[in-house]
Amino acid sequence: MANRVTMGICGQDYTLVADENASYMEKVGAMVDKKMRELMDTAHVSRSDAAVLAAINLADELLKNQEASENLRRQLKTYLDEATAAKNEASDLKRQLFKYQQRGDRR
Repeated sequence: MANRVTMGICGQDYTLVADENASYMEKVGAMVDKKMRELMDTAHVSRSDAAVLAAINLADELLKNQEASENLRRQLKTYLDEATAAKNEASDLKRQLFKYQQRGDRR
């Protein structure tokens, strides 16, 4: 079910419609507003230029975070593979120990 939230971004009202809850949508809008205001204050650009620059900056952050996330997934997979190999090795060593113990009992 879509939620509607009206919020001000850089002095202009926008109505956002999304499946996410209102609180989340307000956080998204506040992030865009903050980025745009920072750009307008520091780079002294128009609202439309600030919107484009904010979109570029946010897309850059998104791509970097996706890459970092993928690196963490790969690292986690490596750790899980190593843990599985270690578990298998431990099982093999337990079987070998059991065999040696069985042989020792026979003597």
